[in-house]
Amino acid sequence: MTDESRRRTPGVLHRIWRDGTELELMRRAMAFATLGLVTLIPLLILVAAVDPLSPRGFGQWVADGMGLPADTAEPLLRVFTTPHKVARQTGALSLALLAVFGLTFVAEVQLSYEKIWRLPTAPLLRSWRRTWRLVIWLAALTGYVTFEVASGILLDHGAAESAVRIVLFAAAGLLFFWWGQHFLLSGRVRWGPLLPGAIATVVGLSGLRAFSKLVFDPMIVSAAEADGAVGVVLVVVSWLIGVGFVIYLGSLTGRCLHEHRIAVRASRAEARSPERVV
Repeated sequence: MTDESRRRTPGVLHRIWRDGTELELMRRAMAFATLGLVTLIPLLILVAAVDPLSPRGFGQWVADGMGLPADTAEPLLRVFTTPHKVARQTGALSLALLAVFGLTFVAEVQLSYEKIWRLPTAPLLRSWRRTWRLVIWLAALTGYVTFEVASGILLDHGAAESAVRIVLFAAAGLLFFWWGQHFLLSGRVRWGPLLPGAIATVVGLSGLRAFSKLVFDPMIVSAAEADGAVGVVLVVVSWLIGVGFVIYLGSLTGRCLHEHRIAVRASRAEARSPERVV
């Protein structure tokens, strides 16, 4: 590749910074956290309350996702735990309504994926052919989160079990975010270009988990002492913003890597082609 071709081909980091700024990734991450708190978490609270492997309910799910130890997680458990008796008394209509609210969250994720991959968007719930994808993705997300928490409960007894859980965490996350992008985008992007984004998302979520242990661990305790339940919820919202940012940044990274490879191949092909005689 010539020096002129290198100058014409922006680097991956430059692409990510430029396109991330244009897409307002932080604003989208904040919308992810807000909709997640209002529309998705109520559904997950109900699911966690009837999960036999999670006696402490959704609070245990959040603590596991943030990688918090049992002593630090106590404020979370007090805020988000729902008794099993209350969950069993919840009617089918209430569950259906919570699922419908959860579709709003999935639609926002779908819209962000479409914006990231520069695809045309479709109005929410206008086409049943698109709506059923939201339903299946929401069910898959619930199953993925449940699996991750269950693996932590069953494989939290030693170094070997922890190693197995790390492998399961990486494999399940890779499959979910690889398939999830392809499914929400209705197959308009091939599997190959989506794989780097799925890998970047899993790596980012692992880094966020380590960051949570360093930052959110002491923050939960101090927030609970200073502001009570409100402080705990604010910390959880901050963590959700991080989750949303990592998911969208991972997808954007995959697209930028794909475009960079195409640009590099085009530059090399241009460099190998014979010069035109004017």
